[in-house]
Amino acid sequence: MSPLDISEKLQRHGIAPTPQRVEIAEALFDKPQHLSADQILDILRRKGSRVSKATVYNTLHLFGARGLARELVVDASRTFYDSTTHAHHHFYNVDSGLLSDIPAEQVQFQNLPDLPAGTEQESVEVLIRIRGRQR
Repeated sequence: MSPLDISEKLQRHGIAPTPQRVEIAEALFDKPQHLSADQILDILRRKGSRVSKATVYNTLHLFGARGLARELVVDASRTFYDSTTHAHHHFYNVDSGLLSDIPAEQVQFQNLPDLPAGTEQESVEVLIRIRGRQR
């Protein structure tokens, strides 16, 4: 995705395409992936960027709030940003820190609980925690 394409995508989601936001988006939307803010910061630093850690965190929260990325909290100290925003589920390897997709059709529910009065279902997301080496 070119910087122009990214700028247009940001604008369609009501986000001003500042140079820093475009840099962050280029790293996150390079391919379907799950990255933490620190991983994105490392990618940017290797490219010579001087974007601040606070800007990365704030931008990722903005992307999540505007629907450009999915924010996935896997534990109290670890949040990933998923460049794939359609409904799907995840494996999280607690040993390696790797987060990987599970296609939605591989998880089926026979019954969900009744929703509390005055609410509606937004989504159902499954996070399966695993240990050990993945092949």
